[in-house]
Amino acid sequence: MINAAIVGLGRWGRNIVNAVQDKSERLRFVRGVVRRPETAVDFAAQHGLELSTGLSDALADPRVQAVALVTPHSQHVEQIIASAGAGKAVFCEKPLALTRADAERAVNACRKAGVALAVGTDKRIWPSMRELKRAVESGMLGEVLHVEGHFSNESSHRFHVPWRDSAAESPGGGMTATGIHVLDAFVNLLGPVRRVQAQLVSRQPAPDMLDTVSAIFEFGNGASGALSTIRVTPFYWRIHVFGDKGSAEALGETELVLRMTGEKPRHQSFEPVDALRLELDAFADAAAGRVPFPVSTVQMIDTVAALEAMNRAMESTAAVVVGGR
Repeated sequence: MINAAIVGLGRWGRNIVNAVQDKSERLRFVRGVVRRPETAVDFAAQHGLELSTGLSDALADPRVQAVALVTPHSQHVEQIIASAGAGKAVFCEKPLALTRADAERAVNACRKAGVALAVGTDKRIWPSMRELKRAVESGMLGEVLHVEGHFSNESSHRFHVPWRDSAAESPGGGMTATGIHVLDAFVNLLGPVRRVQAQLVSRQPAPDMLDTVSAIFEFGNGASGALSTIRVTPFYWRIHVFGDKGSAEALGETELVLRMTGEKPRHQSFEPVDALRLELDAFADAAAGRVPFPVSTVQMIDTVAALEAMNRAMESTAAVVVGGR
């Protein structure tokens, strides 16, 4: 059993605690770090968390073997470096960082300290996405030519958090909240992005923003891609990979449609899973040294690099080479 501290006890931080506390045989939380402890007293008592206002208190606690960061994006890298320096494994909510250079700093700090690093990309664990990955890797689709992805989720309207309105904390409209999951899926399925063009169209300012993001990609393997995300429309998830022998389309968590040359479309349905619980158990296994976390640090960096390039492309309206200056 890995004992962990949770840093940030807002809506999603509480979801993380609820996913494992008294349910997981691999991970439990023993401490909570929150700016205003009075807002979390009842929740902490319910789940047996000792509260403090500083990360340093959690890092000094000999019981704590790992840290989960559910904090504003700009704080991630320094918190990861501090946690790794204290010998604690780190689970960081997405995005890991906002620039490739900072993602590399975080990865290198954990590598140097010999501690596990995980990033919160639970959509990878959905049954539809696992089957889509299998279809791509099996070669059944033939040569992969193109991928399309869309993730929209109105939670930023339903659960408003002021710092998410900041362009410094959340550049690129809905990319850091929802679109980053599509980028992660693209990197997982097709590899690193080579070049991107993107636009952010805003119709209304904060706090009730109406905006859309659209982007087109060229991948290192020569495939192309298209991404879109909308902050305020109801939940919708679609990742569709096209090859020269067929295509596979993940729709939501549990549906996949295969369209193979000369065949009728095949619709597959899967039983849902507790993706957040499975993701956190995988982190605990990595923290204990049993198996690596399923998202490699190379892919973590590649995803942040693509996000950074997208943000630059939105500002310039010109195509941006990933990693270019």
